[in-house]
Amino acid sequence: MRKAIYMIGRGLVFLTALFFALVFVMPTLLTITNSFMSGTEIAANYGVVFSSLSSATTYISDQVNLKFIPDQVSFSQYATALLKSPDYLLKFWNSVILVLPIVVFQVAVAAFAAYSFTCYRGKLKEVLFFFYIILMLMPYQVTLVPNYLVAEWTHLLNTRWSIILPGIFAPFSVFLLTKFMRRIPVSLIEAAKLDGAGEWKIFSRICIPMCHSALYSIVILVFIDYWNMVEQPIVLLSDAEKQPLSVFLSQINSGEVGLAFAVATIYMVPTLLLFLHGEDYLVEGITYSGSVKG
Repeated sequence: MRKAIYMIGRGLVFLTALFFALVFVMPTLLTITNSFMSGTEIAANYGVVFSSLSSATTYISDQVNLKFIPDQVSFSQYATALLKSPDYLLKFWNSVILVLPIVVFQVAVAAFAAYSFTCYRGKLKEVLFFFYIILMLMPYQVTLVPNYLVAEWTHLLNTRWSIILPGIFAPFSVFLLTKFMRRIPVSLIEAAKLDGAGEWKIFSRICIPMCHSALYSIVILVFIDYWNMVEQPIVLLSDAEKQPLSVFLSQINSGEVGLAFAVATIYMVPTLLLFLHGEDYLVEGITYSGSVKG
């Protein structure tokens, strides 16, 4: 009897989790499949929604036809995005130019800072690490105005450096990598010092190789965070030609819904590939980092 109740309970939990998983995946799946629809079919299915939004009307009299499978597969939206309209590719490369330096240099800064916090413990270092945690907990909207004032004072406003420099020195990577690096046994580092290893050898041949999973998880999380940024470029980059594709997607009007589906699908590809390639590293890095005390 207890076993039957247990199995029924597990079945209900599984069905509930499956339902929420499908609800969570549905917008992504809808975006991908609808990107292969023709403009006529998209207008027939969802035109009433966007026409009501454009006319500032909240009441929709017709029924929306939510479709996941197109009647006829069409690549016209992708042809427009990739071949006929260079603006989308320009915005895509703007995103790449902004995000890649942030990812590379933020990980580098985090590696050196985490090594310092790990090997040289003290009250001053712990206080400094505590401030890193406070900065990490603060939402970006809180520091947006100070960042704007500093960028204006340093004459970096409306340049890519106003986005890249604050991103390089973001505290999240330092916190996560420090928690992971403190898993390394102190005896291992002390043994390396007794064998004559210098700081650089300990850092490059012991600490970094033992933090591969944490480094990969940081790369994934930082990339996703800045790949989808909207507030920073809107406030700090007034020149539309320098803004990334994440900002440009929100500016597509109601007459280009199919194009928005196609561009959004293209924009998801780098994130999905990076996540699928390093999913195991991401889970391991977060799990071990969160399990460390001190």
